[in-house]
Amino acid sequence: MFTGIIQAVGTIASTENRGGDLRLGINTGKLPLDDVRPGDSIAVSGVCLTVVELSATGFVADVSGETLGLTTLGQLAVSDRVNLEQALTLATRLGGHLVSGHVDGIGKVTARTADARSVRFTIQAPDGLARYIAVKGSICVDGISLTVNAVDGAAFELNIVPHTLAETTMQDFQPGRAVNLEVDLVARYLERLLQGEAAANPGGGPAITRELLESCGFGADRD
Repeated sequence: MFTGIIQAVGTIASTENRGGDLRLGINTGKLPLDDVRPGDSIAVSGVCLTVVELSATGFVADVSGETLGLTTLGQLAVSDRVNLEQALTLATRLGGHLVSGHVDGIGKVTARTADARSVRFTIQAPDGLARYIAVKGSICVDGISLTVNAVDGAAFELNIVPHTLAETTMQDFQPGRAVNLEVDLVARYLERLLQGEAAANPGGGPAITRELLESCGFGADRD
């Protein structure tokens, strides 16, 4: 588990294809590695990876074919910048929101505009994620815990303050960039919970509809 509060921006040191999957070498910059051991988890631009080797300047991780197909990691090249966060502990301040490091889909930056000292971004999410994205809700973009300012269909808007721009890869974001998206954990579990016993049916039970919500007591007229 992670918080979405980026601890450092690292760079890709090496990429090695290994029979359909990938081995990444990552220089970790200012990320402290004193207490990191092989087998520990580090989020790389929002993707939870397992440390398999350590060096004085970074670590090596394997990326499976499944992860390559669902994230942007397969698009990375040497010297590309990535957001880094170590797994949280019971003593970690939860400054962002609970993040699993399991990417739900790939979005695309469609607009970037200045707003005083902040920058506004519009990101187009996959249609299947639209129901999980809510105004003032949380979303994780390339590993960064962010608050949604506005929603229009599957597109959502973010207002990014100077500190976040300076301390993450968002300063590099331009229209056309692909980004990793992870929706709020609560939204995913709530959807599954509302399916009740029907969740055990082949196909996962019914979709969340107005009728289903009303049957569970949400929004129904009451005397």
